[in-house]
Amino acid sequence: MPPSGLDALRALAPGAVLTLGNFDGVHLGHRALLNRARAVAHSAPVIAATFDPHPAAILKPEAAPLRLTPFGLRRRLLLAAGADDVLVLPPTPEVLTIEAEDFFAILRDDAKVSHLVEGDNFCFGRNRRGTIARLADWTAAAHIGLSIVPPVEVPLLDCTIVPVSSSLIRFLAAAGRVRDAGICLGASLRLVGKVVEGFKRGRTIGFPTANLDCTGNVVPGDGVYAARVTLGGRTYPVAVNVGPLPTFSATARQIEAHISGFSGDLYGQTLELELLDFIRDQRKFPGLEALKAQLTLDVHLSSRLSARTDLHHPLCPISP
Repeated sequence: MPPSGLDALRALAPGAVLTLGNFDGVHLGHRALLNRARAVAHSAPVIAATFDPHPAAILKPEAAPLRLTPFGLRRRLLLAAGADDVLVLPPTPEVLTIEAEDFFAILRDDAKVSHLVEGDNFCFGRNRRGTIARLADWTAAAHIGLSIVPPVEVPLLDCTIVPVSSSLIRFLAAAGRVRDAGICLGASLRLVGKVVEGFKRGRTIGFPTANLDCTGNVVPGDGVYAARVTLGGRTYPVAVNVGPLPTFSATARQIEAHISGFSGDLYGQTLELELLDFIRDQRKFPGLEALKAQLTLDVHLSSRLSARTDLHHPLCPISP
């Protein structure tokens, strides 16, 4: 069995370039870290070390953030962004209670890393006592390279300029601003959920839906969204409804995805929908015919938007 946690750090091949963080979302700021790591690595391996689950899930479960990227998706995105390997640090008592000095000693003496790449607000070790300033002192004394990457800033659709962060992306998603979230990510916001049994109302009116259980993952605010999904190597347009179903007097919040042009059994599968844009607010329709007419428009607009590839690109990105 391969080593895990701190033992996995100790087992790294000497000379690796390491970047450590939660990396939830693998947004433009995270990609900037990996770009810098690749630039300084030359022939050395680039390792992204990430926590799973988030340490807050252990330390303060009630305050743990919803995931933008469950680990499997996060790993794929980190590898695509330039990491040669992804090392998982489970938040065990050993990992959560290690002093910053002892953690750095593992990197220096056991892993023998050649270079570290972190953001300017990076902290590590017990009670986050290992600040970026202390890390700079320790790496200089140990003759280990250190790159400190400033935040990436982007203009949102309202022309405000913001530093990209996972918490900002969660805020934008909750507000239904999935295009702005995509600008911060440099890619579409993903809605990840398992297909579960639903009430089957959609199929009775000609719009069958996959009902998603997204427990623990980020879900956008109530409304209807355009999305797309890839199944069996083919990409399909998707209209996604998030929230209760007022026309049916349903009050429970649901996530229903109508996949245009697809027929098949998806129960039990995990879908990764690329959220493209907000279409409209939810509302109660006077009857089924009015609802079906609106759903037809929603599906048409989703199909048009699914062909777009520029929705997550800001007009004038600002690089660090």
